[in-house]
Amino acid sequence: MKKAFVFTLLALLGANMLFAQQDAVSIMNSARDRAQYETISSRSRMVITARNGTTTEMRIDQYSKDGANGSRTVVTFQNPANVAGTRFLTMDNASGGSDMWIFLPSLGRVRRIAASESGGSFMGTDFSYDDMSFMDRDVSLDTHTIAREETFNSRACYVIRSVPRNSSWQYSAVLTWIDKANYLIYKTEMYNNRGETVKLMEMSDFRDVQGRVTPMQTRVSTIAAGTSTTIYLEILRYNDPVPESVFTTRYLETGRP
Repeated sequence: MKKAFVFTLLALLGANMLFAQQDAVSIMNSARDRAQYETISSRSRMVITARNGTTTEMRIDQYSKDGANGSRTVVTFQNPANVAGTRFLTMDNASGGSDMWIFLPSLGRVRRIAASESGGSFMGTDFSYDDMSFMDRDVSLDTHTIAREETFNSRACYVIRSVPRNSSWQYSAVLTWIDKANYLIYKTEMYNNRGETVKLMEMSDFRDVQGRVTPMQTRVSTIAAGTSTTIYLEILRYNDPVPESVFTTRYLETGRP
């Protein structure tokens, strides 16, 4: 009888753990799918802040499109002159990850970003190549659990711990602060294999854009380096027509759809 009670208790504990994990997955899906759209078109000001406080500014245009084959994004650098004409393409692939290509005017050709480079700095910013598509990362690539619940900026939040199923990803774990009421993501901490926080991503200046509450400011800080990169959205439009030909390596080369 006692043994049966123990087995029943273990089964209940296991069921509760499974429910908690499924609940965390549901929360992550709700946060990622909160703003439904087919396309996003934007112009942003990107400010890179060095450890000593000096800044460098760049302007970028970005086009994203969702569809049956996953998400695709193109980033085009407009200025300053030394990066103007640089174009970057990321596309979801069948495995749930992303394929990436970049066109550098100085090289005059498109180069595919190897998997071993995905953790490297994107154009000298605090964003890695992986970080550029982080918010579109497939939820199924990670194991999610509710680490805790706490208040952040006077808002009740879930703190979701995400651990990659594939050890090839640059982070060993990620913590995400998600508003319990509206599923807005406020903050994300990225950890290395030693359990140290290597990067911090913060979203702020939330505004209603075409009926979708959107963070107009995103800052990524590299903890050890003491540097940060902030993206300020200046123009943002949902569901403007974007030709499918924009998401091709030919467009990277020519800049013409």
